[in-house]
Amino acid sequence: MNKKVLLVGDGAVGSTFANDLLQHTRVDELVICDVVKKRPLGDSMDLEDILPFTGECNIHSGEYSDAKDADVVVITAGVPRKPGESRLDLVNKNVNILKSIIQPVVESGFNGIFLVSANPVDILTTLTQKLSGFPKNKVIGTGTSLDSARLKVDLARRLHVPVAEVNSMVLGEHGDTSFENFDESTVSGKPLKDFDGIDNSVLDQVESGIRKKGGKIIENKGATFYGIAMMLTQIVTAILNNRSIALPLSAPINGEYGIKSELYLGTPTVINGAGISQVLETKLSETEKAKMLNSASKMQEVLDNITLD
Repeated sequence: MNKKVLLVGDGAVGSTFANDLLQHTRVDELVICDVVKKRPLGDSMDLEDILPFTGECNIHSGEYSDAKDADVVVITAGVPRKPGESRLDLVNKNVNILKSIIQPVVESGFNGIFLVSANPVDILTTLTQKLSGFPKNKVIGTGTSLDSARLKVDLARRLHVPVAEVNSMVLGEHGDTSFENFDESTVSGKPLKDFDGIDNSVLDQVESGIRKKGGKIIENKGATFYGIAMMLTQIVTAILNNRSIALPLSAPINGEYGIKSELYLGTPTVINGAGISQVLETKLSETEKAKMLNSASKMQEVLDNITLD
């Protein structure tokens, strides 16, 4: 079976993802699209140089019409966040870009899975489903997966344990209303809050640090891309190989956590070759459930002010 991925957006995130993907799984065809036509041309030639180490793949620049027989369309295209901007500040700019992508991709006959990582990712994932008319399980956003990776690294370093022993997540919006599920978090099988030196003031520092990390990276190097590119690679690999994995992603909420709005929000999600196979409502304390409801409310406020016509 031919495995084909179409990448829309060949900036720092897109090109890093393309490189990571080829090194982690077999892909028969990788098509790269960008409004700057020279960029995908150069990147496809550059990526060919790793094929002796990764195996055969038809890598080339292309158009949205090439999506017709793709398994996955990965959308990283969008205006990047500038220093001092929130992800929600990008809404109007990136909604217009999204509109220009979804229609021609759908018109190509594409019947695969949309994977969105452009910001604000929860909003753009919700709109991708609405604009495309695709079943909700075939539209996925990267959600709070990157935030959760940052959280695990922070806690592992504070507690001097391997990252793999940390079981903790960031949930809700990938943005200012996100929150950590500290009440349910465990490290090496032990409740996080049972560790010496872990109190509310320390957890507040952790939360603040996770929320500010992306901005600090942007201040220093202009963009964040290694972490999100690897997260995209994990998701696409699971889809192409039909291997079930669970990650906190932008997933369609349908009554979970008492949320009545129909939107995508960061929650544990099982994905495989069919896209989203299960949206998991993880256990939350009453305080955390209120934070999830607040996150959904803020996202709905933004969605209510967007016109798709």
